[in-house]
Amino acid sequence: QVQLKESGGGSVQAGGSLRLSCAAVGYTYNPYYMAWFRQAPGKEREAVASIYTRLRGGGHAYADSVKGRFTISKDNANNLIYLEMNNLKPEDTAIYYCAASSRYYSLPPLTPSEYDSWGQGTQVTVSS
Repeated sequence: QVQLKESGGGSVQAGGSLRLSCAAVGYTYNPYYMAWFRQAPGKEREAVASIYTRLRGGGHAYADSVKGRFTISKDNANNLIYLEMNNLKPEDTAIYYCAASSRYYSLPPLTPSEYDSWGQGTQVTVSS
């Protein structure tokens, strides 16, 4: 298991920006991937972005709905990943969760079942 702690959520107007952070602490394995998911009220949890987090190599993937607006990045030295969110829209409103995967895949996974550790989530609210 990996303990994950998100921060950086908040309320912004449409067109604004936020940066989310996720710290991986107390882990018993070194994740291959970390990702951001989100869940809006009454909807299923959906992928936002995923990134390969081992020291050597790279690779990331994004949901179509956020391509060109969101950027996922990592800081291996401090066991952190970030999600830079620009040009936010009201439909981006959700609880954002950080997740970690202990398994290797040929591409960064974007399905909740491929992740085995989850954070508590941080609320992002975008008003029109």
